[in-house]
Order: sequence, then structure tokens, then C-alpha cells
Amino acid sequence: MSGPQCCENPPSLSSTCGAGSVTEIGGLKAYVTGPSDSKLALLLVSDIHGFEAPKFRELADKTATASGFHVVVPDFFYGDPFNPDKTEKLVWLQSHGTDKGFEDAKLVIGALRNKGISTIGAAGFCWGGKVVVELSKSDYIQAAVLLHPSRVTVDDIKEVKAPIAILGAEFDEISPPELLKQFEEVLSTKPEVSGYVKIFPGVPHGWAVRYKDEDETAVKLANEAHQDMLDWFTKYILWL
Repeated sequence: MSGPQCCENPPSLSSTCGAGSVTEIGGLKAYVTGPSDSKLALLLVSDIHGFEAPKFRELADKTATASGFHVVVPDFFYGDPFNPDKTEKLVWLQSHGTDKGFEDAKLVIGALRNKGISTIGAAGFCWGGKVVVELSKSDYIQAAVLLHPSRVTVDDIKEVKAPIAILGAEFDEISPPELLKQFEEVLSTKPEVSGYVKIFPGVPHGWAVRYKDEDETAVKLANEAHQDMLDWFTKYILWL
């Protein structure tokens, strides 16, 4: 379930931040960055705060610069990210389900393949983790990374077919370490699937994209998670 930790330290959204641009892909607005002629793409699926979060776009830019991937960050919420001043969270979640996100993600992936993209990885953050784990159950993507995922179950992990890395937090009420260790146990029984689980000490749910800039330890651990994500995609996308 999505709990209060999903709402802590919310970002100030900005449609103008980032070095990339906003375009339409598969019927959705999307922030895109990195070389447009690359045959390798990464799909980043946001938490409930959406695709205009500055730190999320910074991560997309950083990933594209470091890897040469074409990075796509769709607006799965159609201009309506969660705003606690406007909507009660459970009400918002009812109208912004991950099932719809999964269907929309398939449209985006189809559009990317029509543009000549041959290999696609996907990373999901909190809400986006459920979308990405669904994509990883088939051949929609070639590698997956989940960062502090929400609503991902043991049964989901049992169905995963793509190489998957799961990066979690020590102080996570939504996907606690005990659950991540169950994920690790399941993956250990699937030799045909490369799996990796890492629990970051001393950080809460959401740390990878909602850290405080003045907290040096939080920044360091967020950067470590970003590098782990990039390393996973470099191994299973760049060198596929």
C-alpha cells in the first residue's frame, strides 16, 4: 500500500526545469533527454509527484549524459500529479491506477520501437515500481530497476522475466526490508533471471528522488542509488 512516506518532502514542480524537452510519445506528454538517434532507451516511471519534479528530471538528464541512452519520462498522470492541497490521496490513487499506467507504458514503448529503438530498460520509483514490474513480466523491456517500489508483491516477482534490480530503504513502511528479502529469496530460485536486491541503510522510502540537498548523507546515498541503476542498465542494455 502507498502510505504517508510517499508524500514526505514533496517537490516544487516546474515545467521548465531540465536540459531536455517535452514532446508527445504514444499519446502522452513526455520529457525526453539524451541523443534522439540512440537505439537504446530508458523509460523512467515517476512516483506520485509526476514528471515535472526537478530532481526527477535532473536524474533523467544525468543518466542520459552518463550513458548515451535516450531517456523518456512520460506524464502518466495527464497533468494531474498528486497534490495534497487539492485531493485526498486515496481518492487520487483511485483515479490514477497503476493498471492504466501499465497500459500507457505499453503505448509509449510501442511508439519508441516504431522510431527504431531496439532495446529498452525501465526504472520505476514508488508508484512507478508497480508499472515497471508489470512490464518486466513480458518482453516489453529488456531490464528493470525498482527504486523504493510501492504495491509490488512476492507474486509479482515470481513472474518477472527481465533482469531486475530492486533498490530499497532501511526505513520503508511501504516496502520494508523484510519484504525485499522475500523478493531476493524468490529471485534466488529463478536462475534464468538475473536479480539483485540492495537495501540502503539509514534512509526512508523515496530517498532516491526526494532527498534534501542540505543533507550530505542523503545526497550521497541518492547518488549511489542512481549509479547502481545506471550500472544495471549499462550491463543489461548497453552491452546486450
